Amino acid sequence: MSDPFYSMPATDTRDALLARIADALDRLAPPAPTLPDFDAADAFVWSAAEKRLQPVPEVSRVEIGLLKGVDRVRDQLLANTLRFARGRPANNALLWGARGMGKSSLVKAAHASVAETATAEGHPRLKLIEIHREDIESMPLLMGLLRGAPYRFLLFCDDLSFDAEDTSYKSLKAVLDGGVEGRPGNVLLYATSNRRHLLSRDMIENERSTAINPGEAVEEKVSLSDRFGLWLGFHRCSQAEYLAMVDGYVAHLGLTVDAAELRRDALEWATTRGARSGRVAWQFIQDLAGRLEG
Repeated sequence: MSDPFYSMPATDTRDALLARIADALDRLAPPAPTLPDFDAADAFVWSAAEKRLQPVPEVSRVEIGLLKGVDRVRDQLLANTLRFARGRPANNALLWGARGMGKSSLVKAAHASVAETATAEGHPRLKLIEIHREDIESMPLLMGLLRGAPYRFLLFCDDLSFDAEDTSYKSLKAVLDGGVEGRPGNVLLYATSNRRHLLSRDMIENERSTAINPGEAVEEKVSLSDRFGLWLGFHRCSQAEYLAMVDGYVAHLGLTVDAAELRRDALEWATTRGARSGRVAWQFIQDLAGRLEG
């Protein structure tokens, strides 16, 4: 009596085996990225792990008029963003400099201001997408999801910097340079950093001292910042600018406080923090508002 398995034609056995292998590989393969619903919100956060954009119903931002001491860079960023929203050529922007001086606040405020203007003019709604520093290597995948969409996107990376052994900066360089496909015409990248060259001075000096060809080793990393066409520097504010920030927040929140007392307390607060900045001014106002309500 013949074995039924061996009675099966060889081609049928091979095809069945290949089908089982294909099914197993399909189950092991990662799921395809979910196509985003860009109408769900005006702002999103990119989740590299889930390969999807998470809508942000309400963005944490301040009104652009409350940002004091950054008039020049504010106007430059607004003009660049508005050109992009209108479909005109614009530059990727690197906002660098002192901590707490409103770099990320300016990006979010500029997006809100320009989105309203562009929509009123009949242009597609400008969308804001935040990508975390650790997800930089997934940017090509994100670019693929945004390419061809009927909107324009500001891709925002806050507090961008790289460690000595970090090679993910190469993915960012490829996106900024465009690679073979070219950066999507409907995507612009804005990044903030405390470092002008995105690397610490110690790291740059270490590259020079340990590399076989020091010049090329440093150039490879430092040249990353050159890919941003617009550099906007933020510097520590003066006492007058700090007090103007405090006054602006007081007026915005409708707080009632004696001017001399406000000035004295605001300066004392800055002294105890060892810095004057927009962040310190806002922290003081939060404390003041809490005390007044108490």
